[in-house]
Amino acid sequence: MIIAGYGARDSMGEVTALAEQIGAPVITTFKAKGQIADDHPLACGVLGRSGTPVASWVMNEADLLLVLGASFSNHTGIYPGHPMIQVDFERMQLGKFHPVTLPVWGELGTCARLFSERLAGMETAATDQRGDVGDRKRIWAAEKESRLADDRGNGVNSASIFEVMSRLVPDDAVIAVDVSNNTYSFGRYFESKAGQRVVMSGYLGSIGFGYPAAMGAWAATDGRRPIIAITGDGGFGQYMGELLTAVKYGMNITHVLLNNGQLGKISKEQQAGEWDVWATDLHNPDFAAYAELCGALGIRVTDRSELDDAIARALAHAGPAMVEVVTDAELV
Repeated sequence: MIIAGYGARDSMGEVTALAEQIGAPVITTFKAKGQIADDHPLACGVLGRSGTPVASWVMNEADLLLVLGASFSNHTGIYPGHPMIQVDFERMQLGKFHPVTLPVWGELGTCARLFSERLAGMETAATDQRGDVGDRKRIWAAEKESRLADDRGNGVNSASIFEVMSRLVPDDAVIAVDVSNNTYSFGRYFESKAGQRVVMSGYLGSIGFGYPAAMGAWAATDGRRPIIAITGDGGFGQYMGELLTAVKYGMNITHVLLNNGQLGKISKEQQAGEWDVWATDLHNPDFAAYAELCGALGIRVTDRSELDDAIARALAHAGPAMVEVVTDAELV
């Protein structure tokens, strides 16, 4: 199997061609989400805490890992016990955290092409795993479908939000994500398309990253691509004033804000440590009303049935728009 990290972002044509040649599944680190479209027959989604059971299954079943441009962060959870070829242009990354079977120092696209050349004529020796990957993806699709109906009366579930966004977000969008459970749910549920680009903070440590990053993406693309921001209430609350800047310059940013009334990731970490949940609840304004006061479009969603219309309206709006979704902190 192939693991593509963020370092492979400019070489995915060669990486995908190699995978197709030998029928190898491709999983990505979270930071590399979207570098291969999720509807590709060999794509298995994200590995690790933000990832899919498809990627976990493939990792467990693999007999060789070809790791391209990944940093081996704890969040990703690459199993070090498998035989492993690690390729990286940064020589100090090779074997940085644990020994690898074969370290290769080189430019990733060049190395992928060389692997393809050397393997020419040997494809029949490899097992084409498209069938197994397809079976696992169908199991995961059925599980995601079942989660859409989850409703405890405490807000919308994350699976529903990202199912709608997977259908409606334009194929050429740049998607800037923040930090916390909303971002983990994005990694797990959102189905990336080939032309989309995901922007995130490395190691998911910079809460508040999402909306300012979306503004930067708008400026970098000169407003020529749809820009999507995905944040939680805690992250956006730290940079609320930036919405005024977006309005001032007419930035076409569609902001989907998952409001669960707390710092959800910190709450989960406290629970995992068997501690009392302490000082993670938030006193929030009506964010949609705040967006309207700033001169943007603001829409508040409290029920799953309202998602399609709200997100479609926001995407069609010329200028900054916010869809505030009241979410269930447990259904992530």
